Amino acid sequence: MTPSASEQIIAAAFERELIHVPFEKLAPLYVVTPQTKATVKYGQVVASIREIGLVEPLVVARDRHDTQLYTLLDGHLRLEALRDIGETATQCIISTDDEAYTYNKRINRLATIQEHKMILRALTLGVPEERLASALNVNIRTLQEKRRLLDGICGEAAELLKDKQVALTGFRILKKMKPLRQIEAAQLMVAMNKYTINYARSLLAATPENQLVAGAKPKKIKGISREQLELMENESANLERQVRLVEDSYGIDHLDLVLARGYVAKLVSNERITKYLALHHEEFLPEFERITEREAFAP
Repeated sequence: MTPSASEQIIAAAFERELIHVPFEKLAPLYVVTPQTKATVKYGQVVASIREIGLVEPLVVARDRHDTQLYTLLDGHLRLEALRDIGETATQCIISTDDEAYTYNKRINRLATIQEHKMILRALTLGVPEERLASALNVNIRTLQEKRRLLDGICGEAAELLKDKQVALTGFRILKKMKPLRQIEAAQLMVAMNKYTINYARSLLAATPENQLVAGAKPKKIKGISREQLELMENESANLERQVRLVEDSYGIDHLDLVLARGYVAKLVSNERITKYLALHHEEFLPEFERITEREAFAP
């Protein structure tokens, strides 16, 4: 008797207990380069571990041939940081899925607004600003700006950007706009999947003065008139609408393409049909073959 959906047991993605693993038992999937270790992000990892310890354990999978060895799936920067501060072993969580590529694809990096909320939470719990700044490897002024990140940002715009990687300067630029324009700018960023400072500046430059807060003026761009900026703004809005229309029908269109490809592949695999096409519709056969040669329609 086949068990019902409620009776089926879902396999756990991780083993229940953390384990203490010496570094010599770990096999990283890649080497952390000196260029990576020179980045601000790596410096923040080192400073955080030195100041408050390892918060998130490394994720490993047991070696299929030697159960005393482990493949490191996630935490390569943390491993290097631990080595740099003199550690020789660390806490690890064991994954039951050793497909590192798919595992890493599930990871969501901390977005700017999420970091802001984490800072507020830490300060609420009584963590001193100096210690928190040291853990994040930033100065006090930057920490305070991260704490005040959403001051002057309307709730709707913040909701749109809550899981996006937007620089602090990007939020400074948005604060120069009135709430409705902030929402429009955030929608454009999401639709175009562009969160760069230069794109935020271009949106500010294309913002009419009556949609700016008092005293805020965009930096004038040499060689571009206000009329040209307004035209750019209108074109951006039109492009956003077109992108949204494509997004609405993309899933159905992609499914139709996949089904059509499968049907054409079956036709071409039939010897009688290919002979008929070669004799009576010679121009179609090469096109059908090109369609079937493609592995899939990439999103």
